[in-house]
Amino acid sequence: MPTVTPFLWFDDQAEEAMNFYVSIFEDAKPGNVSRAGGRVMSASFELDGRPYIAFNGGPLFKFTEAISLYVNCENQAEVDDLWSKLSAGGVESRCGWLKDKFGVWWQIIPSDLPRLLGDPDPGKAKRVMDAMLKMTRIDIAGLQSAHRG
Repeated sequence: MPTVTPFLWFDDQAEEAMNFYVSIFEDAKPGNVSRAGGRVMSASFELDGRPYIAFNGGPLFKFTEAISLYVNCENQAEVDDLWSKLSAGGVESRCGWLKDKFGVWWQIIPSDLPRLLGDPDPGKAKRVMDAMLKMTRIDIAGLQSAHRG
């Protein structure tokens, strides 16, 4: 079976990005760093058992919100921890989205959010959606309160 591996294009921060991501996630490990002429060309790593490749390709391309890394969090402590670490030096956006200091977009989402948004009662689901649209970092207690009405 072929393996699908996200390939992240950086200007010249591939190794720095790899080290940053590996330092944040518990189930993460660095891989190989490839060099050419003393310069880092790429760095491989794993997050949650999934492979990634960071590549130093120069300033030609930048990351956009069109591609983001979705992180499913089990509780508010996980949301808060990942949010503060990944947004440091980056940009906080709305609805659980942030851009890290390298320009990579992340969605830091509690597992409760899709469940609450999928409630068969359209009134409850709408209240949750309305609450989420007002949030930057997702607040699980706020979502649950909106769900209850």
